[in-house]
Amino acid sequence: MKWRGRERSSNIQDRRGTGGMGGFGRMGGNPFGRNGGGMRLPIPTGRAGGGGIGGIVGIIVILGIIWFATGQNPLDMLTGGGGAVAPAGSSAQSRPLPEAGEDELADFVGVVVRENERLWEDVFAQNNLDYTPPQVILFTAQTNSGCGVADARTGPFYCPVDQSVYIDLSFYDELRSQFGAPGDFAQAYVLAHEVGHHVQQVTGILPEFNRARQGLSQEEANRWSVRIELQADCYAGIWANYAGQQNLLENGDIEEAINAADQIGDDTLQERMQGYAVPKTFNHGTSQQRMTWFQRGFQTGDVSQCDTFAANV
Repeated sequence: MKWRGRERSSNIQDRRGTGGMGGFGRMGGNPFGRNGGGMRLPIPTGRAGGGGIGGIVGIIVILGIIWFATGQNPLDMLTGGGGAVAPAGSSAQSRPLPEAGEDELADFVGVVVRENERLWEDVFAQNNLDYTPPQVILFTAQTNSGCGVADARTGPFYCPVDQSVYIDLSFYDELRSQFGAPGDFAQAYVLAHEVGHHVQQVTGILPEFNRARQGLSQEEANRWSVRIELQADCYAGIWANYAGQQNLLENGDIEEAINAADQIGDDTLQERMQGYAVPKTFNHGTSQQRMTWFQRGFQTGDVSQCDTFAANV
């Protein structure tokens, strides 16, 4: 990815080495959520004109879908459920990012986050809406979040309580060495996926799930969790399309992202860890599903194509 020398986001907090740890233990094991005519957002308010807008949330309401169930499911991070919750804006210390050129990985994250902001600012403007981007929190080992403790072992995640993405950058070493997904665009895909969850939050999809969360069994909840995660993968593909339009892509970048999606599918992870897969426990999607939805976003560049709720996933 051609990222060096580009503007970094100002919406990044650096907590690495600040010791901003609280006392709300919860662990998880899952490593993780354009065209000239404009792109339409699935916004439940119906403020944007045109057919189909708001249809995703309408489907959710009609079917009585819950986002996910309580318990040890790491997806609880997405709505702040299933555990003790720290207040939003917890008191962990933050500092500005190092000066450009002093920390290459932090520079990379800052640029990727900024390019995601540019995309979604544009999409929201096309819908006559303002986009407020998430905060991205860099931390080491553990830190407070609005959804409890952010722990490096849970992998990157989005917390809607404080509308922030949390990531311990050592995850990228694991992505390369443990999950077999090297390359800077594999890293960019992970960030774009988490920002996709923020888009779901501000367009009302995650809150709608959270309000309806008591209605289904764990197995049913897992099936709908898969649809949320695949939509975030599709949104990551939308961003990859945008990056291509900005001439940021290099040879092999998209292949790196697709390989990452392949390596972190539920079936691939379960087979790697325990030798077999249990489909009823899947909550992020199979490798094939994740690759397919990322590619759909990338190939179409059209947000309306990311309706995982109406599709046969």
